[in-house]
Amino acid sequence: MTERFDFVVIGAGASGEAAANYARARGASVALVERDLFGGTCAFWGCMPSKTLLHAAEVRKHGGDYPWEKASARRDYMIVREGRDYPDDSGHIKGYQSVGIVPIRGTAKLTGPRQLRVQTKEGVRELEAGDLVIAVGSLGKVPKLDGLAEAGYWTNKEGTSLRELPKSIAILGAGPSGTELAQVYARFGVRTTLVSPRQVNPTDHPKSSALLTKVLRADGVDVRENARAQRVRPRAGKDGAHVIELADGSRVEAAVIQLNVGRTAAPALGALGLETAGVRYDGGDVLVVDDRLRAAEHVYGIGDCIGHELSTHLGHYEGETAVKVALGDDVRADFSAVPRAVYTDPETAAVGPLADQAKERGIDAYEESSDLATSAKGYVSESEGHVSIVVDRKSKTVVGAFIAGPSASEAIHDAVLAIKLRVPLETLAQTIHAFPTVSRVLGGLYAKAALACR
Repeated sequence: MTERFDFVVIGAGASGEAAANYARARGASVALVERDLFGGTCAFWGCMPSKTLLHAAEVRKHGGDYPWEKASARRDYMIVREGRDYPDDSGHIKGYQSVGIVPIRGTAKLTGPRQLRVQTKEGVRELEAGDLVIAVGSLGKVPKLDGLAEAGYWTNKEGTSLRELPKSIAILGAGPSGTELAQVYARFGVRTTLVSPRQVNPTDHPKSSALLTKVLRADGVDVRENARAQRVRPRAGKDGAHVIELADGSRVEAAVIQLNVGRTAAPALGALGLETAGVRYDGGDVLVVDDRLRAAEHVYGIGDCIGHELSTHLGHYEGETAVKVALGDDVRADFSAVPRAVYTDPETAAVGPLADQAKERGIDAYEESSDLATSAKGYVSESEGHVSIVVDRKSKTVVGAFIAGPSASEAIHDAVLAIKLRVPLETLAQTIHAFPTVSRVLGGLYAKAALACR
């Protein structure tokens, strides 16, 4: 017997949950299919455990009583893994059921337009959807390095769920995840090396990356910038450590290798049978969608698998937007003001393009910047960092902003809203910001830019 739903969402991570909940709130019938944990990476292997461990590491760094055993136990509480080998997602399932969503644990396979088959432990369930939403997430990429498979490696999953600390660890790739976990490990006494082909957090402002590098080194991290791993010699180092040979001729020894070199959705997308639903998929890392998040008629893609900024907040936005489009709302996905943050101590945050990137897009752009250390906020909190904005001279608006310092992930939303609404610089300059705050420094830059653009 075929079960019919207005929406079938494949993947119950942050984006899939958002799509399912919003569709149900609009009165649609919804089935939510998940092959592993309902709640996905953010709840169990990503945001929640990593931010919990970062908090513990910060308290410990500043003199608090937070040994690893306490930090590990607190993390297990946050991912519902107390006394278990694997997290318990029953709370998520109960939440869906309470609002009328039908959760189905199993592996989905599309069999035709708006048709799919789900293999569950109990057997096969045939589903028909008014609209399909693909939210299958992503997996960490594994680089082609001689010796890596023999040595073994961690991904973010092992990195956020470990219960026993290794003696040493080498992290390949210095994006947000690798950078955050490097600080956690180092602050709990693990000999940590961070290897980055470019700067630390390479898509960030150079000033933000420089501050992260300085702070990590102060925490004891051996930061290797502009370095690339070429080969792994398993257990060839002291006490059986793995030896990682770098392109510059240097080497790193570590008991554990952790990978942070990008994400791909190819395995999950390739197994879905997308072609049967009229979806063109070339086997690459992501699913291509249009500005309404459509991959084909009545098929939508959201979250990590479409390759935009990989964050819970963007996945949530995409999930709700796809459902709005499917229900006939006249909306398009707007990615002009997506905040990005690294939750280290101190934090960095960003929105929009760097000045050079803006110029490449044909914008008459320039940058205003302020040293946070010499601001009132910097003086009273003994904080380093910067606040920078990218300004469009022609439209007299802000198109980008970058912050490194205390509460950066909170302060950035002032600029997010300004960019989203295209608020004139004169209006921003006349907006009152509380003193002394990072937002106040941002307000000062608005005022400076408003004068420069008159």
